[in-house]
Amino acid sequence: MWAIWTSAFFLVFHLAVVRVSSNVEGDALNALKNNLLDPNSVLQSWDATLVNPCTWFHVTCNNENSVTRVDLGNANLSGQLVTQLGVLTNLQYLELYSNNITGTIPDELGNLTNLVSLDLYLNNLSGPIPRTLGKLQRLRFLRLNNNTLSGAIPVNLTTVNTLQVLDLSNNKLTGDIPVNGSFSLFTPISFANNGFNSPPPSPPPPLSPPSGGPSNGNSATGAIAGGVAAGAALLFAAPAMVLAYWRKRKPQDHFFDVPAEEDPEVHLGQLKRFSLRELQVATDNFSHKNILGRGGFGKVYKGRLTDGSLVAVKRLKEERTQGGELQFQTEVEMISMAVHRNLLRLRGFCMTPTERLLVYPFMANGSVASCLRERSESQSPLDWSIRQQIALGSARGLAYLHDHCDPKIIHRDVKAANILLDEDFEAVVGDFGLAKLMDYKDTHVTTAVRGTIGHIAPEYLSTGKVFRED
Repeated sequence: MWAIWTSAFFLVFHLAVVRVSSNVEGDALNALKNNLLDPNSVLQSWDATLVNPCTWFHVTCNNENSVTRVDLGNANLSGQLVTQLGVLTNLQYLELYSNNITGTIPDELGNLTNLVSLDLYLNNLSGPIPRTLGKLQRLRFLRLNNNTLSGAIPVNLTTVNTLQVLDLSNNKLTGDIPVNGSFSLFTPISFANNGFNSPPPSPPPPLSPPSGGPSNGNSATGAIAGGVAAGAALLFAAPAMVLAYWRKRKPQDHFFDVPAEEDPEVHLGQLKRFSLRELQVATDNFSHKNILGRGGFGKVYKGRLTDGSLVAVKRLKEERTQGGELQFQTEVEMISMAVHRNLLRLRGFCMTPTERLLVYPFMANGSVASCLRERSESQSPLDWSIRQQIALGSARGLAYLHDHCDPKIIHRDVKAANILLDEDFEAVVGDFGLAKLMDYKDTHVTTAVRGTIGHIAPEYLSTGKVFRED
């Protein structure tokens, strides 16, 4: 009998430990709920009596029932954050933007070492940026803009080499702006409207040969071009014939910069303005072997920049018309302002009198279409959990475009080929602004229907007008 009671005691004790362990994350989120005012009952499903929070709305878990995502953006919440959030060690996305949250950012957020995206913008947070955020070595998106944060930027944030998007604008930050490490990638708009000691540093202009003479990298090309020109002059003995010869050459045969018609010092947001030569070198002169795909807007090429990073270069196929350059820049800026983890981030652009190119990060797993239709026999099919993740990510991206973007953007060409997949099979909606970009020469209405037949709304196809309901 004693053995039975002992076994029962240990069994109950073990179950209690398991239950407490599984509820740690639920307790942390429940503490957050209790610290927030929720006039719209967004957190109504957050029931502390449940074994874990994976059935709660606005919470996503992995296969081990551990919380990986909290989506509470634009939920009309007020109150303060809690230190217990630091126990969500598997959390990848913490979205609390566009609320009325006050108080400070807890230092314990530095314990979230798997965090990829931290979005706390458009709140009333105050106090310093925690130094502990420098420990988040997987962080890619850090948006703390439009708060009342004060103090200096922690220098150790520059060691977060994965950081791709940073926005600290519209706060009360002071001191110096770090310019080393990952911060060298960011432009003045990331730090605008603060109280720093000096203006934000301007990013370097696009690569171009020094005025005093050709650079070492261009010396071989210059020597070859000069030798060819001299040989042609001797052969034909007429400068006019040499000029005619060069005009007949295809412009893409050589890596020559074509000067842009606008000021090369113009920088749009965090975008880099690439020179044509940079993208020619990156794509092996737009080689056929580097084509990733073809679409209604042009061809997409795989490229490798001088820093070794892989990019996708979209070469828009329509020729530019006179007077459309400023409008094109405006539309590029509009697209760059649509920043969301489920939207394809525009990394840069190139604009010359004859070319318009957009530069995006390279998506390691291609598109949904390629995964479904071009899968080799050796590749495993997408399982249902990944498919569900892709569907949710796509919906979040489109919802942001339609409801939260300013100005709102209607995609017009939603299809499997435009849902891209990153290295974690996170869905990224692409091509969402290209229909408008291709109509940059139109002033008030869209005169050309853009998109893929079968994927665009019938009303748009017949009338040429876009409706949000589509």
